[in-house]
Amino acid sequence: MLSFLICLALLIGGYFVYGKVVENTFGPDDRETPAVKINDGVDYVVLPQWKLFMIQLLNIAGLGPIFGALSGALWGPVVFLWITFGTIFAGAVHDYFSGMMSERNEGASISEISGIYLGGAMKNVMRVFSVVLLVMVGTVFAVGPAGLIQLLCKNGGATGIFSQTLFWLILILIYYFIATFLSIDKIIGKIYPVFGICLIIMAAGVALGIFTHGYTIPEIWNNFSNQHPSGTPIWSFMFITVACGAISGFHSTQSPLMARCMKSEKQGHFVFYGAMVSEGIIALIWAAAGCALYTGEELLALGGGGSTAVYDVCSKTMGGVGIALAMLGVIACPITSGDTAFRSARLVLADWFKMDQKSMKNRLILCIPVLGIGAILGIGNATGHIDYTIIWRYFSWTNQTLAMIVLWAASMYLYYNKKNYWITAVPATFMSAVSATYFMLGNECLGKLINLKAADGSFAGYNTAVAYPIGIVVAILFLGIFLYTIKKRNPQPHYETLHK
Repeated sequence: MLSFLICLALLIGGYFVYGKVVENTFGPDDRETPAVKINDGVDYVVLPQWKLFMIQLLNIAGLGPIFGALSGALWGPVVFLWITFGTIFAGAVHDYFSGMMSERNEGASISEISGIYLGGAMKNVMRVFSVVLLVMVGTVFAVGPAGLIQLLCKNGGATGIFSQTLFWLILILIYYFIATFLSIDKIIGKIYPVFGICLIIMAAGVALGIFTHGYTIPEIWNNFSNQHPSGTPIWSFMFITVACGAISGFHSTQSPLMARCMKSEKQGHFVFYGAMVSEGIIALIWAAAGCALYTGEELLALGGGGSTAVYDVCSKTMGGVGIALAMLGVIACPITSGDTAFRSARLVLADWFKMDQKSMKNRLILCIPVLGIGAILGIGNATGHIDYTIIWRYFSWTNQTLAMIVLWAASMYLYYNKKNYWITAVPATFMSAVSATYFMLGNECLGKLINLKAADGSFAGYNTAVAYPIGIVVAILFLGIFLYTIKKRNPQPHYETLHK
């Protein structure tokens, strides 16, 4: 239990110490922010700092720090280290710079930001990549809650349309359309703080329940080994599995939403770095619950970190109140990620085609096809015509790859502005190794080609002897390309803004 408390203290201290280092490296000032300068009453709206924080937390969190952290507990308490140091030195840095680079570029989407600092080719890749990823996230986060609501209604004796997944899916998609279309302060600004408070209370209740019910959180130093029941390697599977609780590229698609609503650049430390540290704390608590309440085999039998495990943890630590919070969490949290995913997709397309979003007509032009595609895919999945399980396996890898790209863009931003680029280049190099290694080992990527096979052709083990060196070489290669590039260029402060 002591190692859990040490990691918790490090996360809190990291916000005040390393978070200040990151803030000072960027150098926020008193310039006019996009929310004040543009203020279109739709996406550029000045919001209070506490609302900015709560909305950002729900935007980036959802079920990520719950499901991912519980799944990470399969590897044992060693996952505490990734959550702690990943959050402080990678995730919070990634979120801060993705938000503040957007702030300096009139609230531009991450695809446009990547283009400014990494070139036009990367901008076009990121445009397509971001829209596809966001629509996929929004669709899956509509289908999942719809299925859970249908299950609850069916178990409660409901019949007719209330017991049909399709009915609830359509209702959720209608809400998504409204939340995507209306100004950010009309719905998101009002309900997100409430759900954010619920997410925090839920995590605090689990933590309190662990202590009051006599569960013991195992120590890292007594369990410093791979405890995954299936023997799945820590590197790089754990680093891919625990994304939102340590570092997640999805966050970079969400940070520009709040960059368009800040009154002062100096709010960035609390809003961006602070929200990510809070998510890290939530993930640490859920990972601790997984390690304290179950053996690896027991957790795996519950489906890893899925909704069944969440329900069981809440029931054991908080009783009936916990069950109610669990149901709220596993339904509301994905919905609060789904609606902002579609909203972000609209904004990426608006930046891409330079369409002013103050016009209701322009918003409709983008909302209808974005939500239309989501509806087609969602209904296809709900009726059994489209299988999302295979596609969704790619999300974790693409998520961390997106984080890697954003960190390299931040490194180039810092170079152009004569700042310490190593603060982002080091985690960018690390995440390059993570992404490349997983791409080699994951069965949904190249794993089926290089992993070991038995005589009958069945899976016999991960070919780490090949994948690990390749991951290291790729990371060194990317770092070398970055250093070679900055050596050939002169720092140009005029790259700082989208206008220039």
